[in-house]
Amino acid sequence: MISLIKIEWLKIKKYPAFWWMLGIVALTYPGVNLLFYNFYEQLTTKKDFTSTVAKQLFGNPFAFPETWHSVAFFSSCFVVVPAILVIMMITNEYQYKTHRQNVIDGWSRNQFITSKILDVAIITIVASIMYIATATGYGLTIKEDNTALWSEEIKYLPLFVLQTFAQLTIAFLLGFLIKKAFIALGIFVFYFAIVENIIVGLFKFKKIPGARFLPLEISDKLIPGPKFFKRFDEEGYKLALSQINEHIVYTIVLTAGIWGLCYYIYKKRDL
Repeated sequence: MISLIKIEWLKIKKYPAFWWMLGIVALTYPGVNLLFYNFYEQLTTKKDFTSTVAKQLFGNPFAFPETWHSVAFFSSCFVVVPAILVIMMITNEYQYKTHRQNVIDGWSRNQFITSKILDVAIITIVASIMYIATATGYGLTIKEDNTALWSEEIKYLPLFVLQTFAQLTIAFLLGFLIKKAFIALGIFVFYFAIVENIIVGLFKFKKIPGARFLPLEISDKLIPGPKFFKRFDEEGYKLALSQINEHIVYTIVLTAGIWGLCYYIYKKRDL
């Protein structure tokens, strides 16, 4: 395992695009949440009736303990950024023929896919560290009386890790199958931003069950909207919370199935 990591490190350490994308990933989550926080501040700091009602209605979604939930939800909306890095890393293997060279040098085909799992896991860890830093930063900065309750919503940390790894796995699968970075990324972004949202909306409009079993929606259900959403749809919010545990199972099964498929395809694929 350590040798696989070392070889992967040798591949990427002199690749400038990787470091640029990693930097963008590291900046995305704090930046995205800053936008939502500034919107919240503008909405609640004015001394008028609307601001007073908004503050009473929303509370402070960036204070402890709710910061773990809010930052996880807002950050998860931009998983497409680390997905670019995942797709770039696997498609580069085909562009520069390093996948073939690894096998020539003595790797088994299973070892190659295992090394890619490690790549996705490392990017997930980077994204999770930025999530932790962002959520903690807001929680410590915002002075509220409930700081002592900081750990109440920390369950969203492992849920964020699982969701990120699962969705980056889907991005990896596209890059693995298509082999062309631009095409794979275009399909992922189009499906992530447009196609699945249209399907989910259509299912809800037609009252057809099953939208929550779409590929990305399965792991999206791990992190429902922040707690203040229940002010608008309390019944829907409670239902979303009740479905988290079963979606943990669905997400693990789907993710394991995708990696199993990758092992099988690569074993049969002509290098």
